[in-house]
Amino acid sequence: MPTLTKPQKATQPHAETPSAAKLKVKRFMDGANINDMRECYRQGIVQGFTTNPSLMRKAAITDYGAFAREALAAIPDLPISFEVFSDDPAGMEREARKIATWGRNVYVKIPITNTQGRSCVPLISALSKDAVRLNVTAILTLEQVAATAEALDPKIPSIVSVFAGRIADTGRDPMPLMREAAQILKANKTAELLWASSRELLNIFQAEACRCHIITVTPEILKKLSTIGKDLGELSLDTVKMFYKDAQSAGYKI
Repeated sequence: MPTLTKPQKATQPHAETPSAAKLKVKRFMDGANINDMRECYRQGIVQGFTTNPSLMRKAAITDYGAFAREALAAIPDLPISFEVFSDDPAGMEREARKIATWGRNVYVKIPITNTQGRSCVPLISALSKDAVRLNVTAILTLEQVAATAEALDPKIPSIVSVFAGRIADTGRDPMPLMREAAQILKANKTAELLWASSRELLNIFQAEACRCHIITVTPEILKKLSTIGKDLGELSLDTVKMFYKDAQSAGYKI
């Protein structure tokens, strides 16, 4: 019968693994729970916020304007994105211009197409030329990145949101595409590339490696920032303790 040996202490993290404080990529909280937003702002762990109609519906928000006013009162000095919800260009433009008046830190989210696949690039161009700060969203192809880059006024700050997480959901590695997207946007000094729909903490480091300016992260992922660089032996032991505690709490017996 083999003897059990005492577990060896795991080696320390690689020296090149940065801490959260050293990461250059900006973290934007993605969500619409006002309490989560206030807490992230209070802790100073994010540099901005993003919302969308799906997240707002999940948070049981029924009054868009009231939610926006509450969010902006809580977050007066960091970028925050609110999305249009019309499907026709005229409706999108009307909503975008109204949202743009809500605050100096507001970015208006415009999808790259409407639900019929009609390009929103002409609207993006018109709004950007009128100094509306845009967050162009739901981008998944380099062709869409290039068209957006062409449409944005280089004098007006903007965000280009590429849904790297959704690309990964198809079995594709999003990093080559994100690196190419960064190259496409390089000439526009006011356009920031955003890694959207993050799935795990590792995505923050991947976004950094691809030279993204911003990554959206959920409150659940933000809670894991304290585990960056944690000793793997300690993490293993914590995991065993968690399994044991849950089994005891459930009263399982064999």
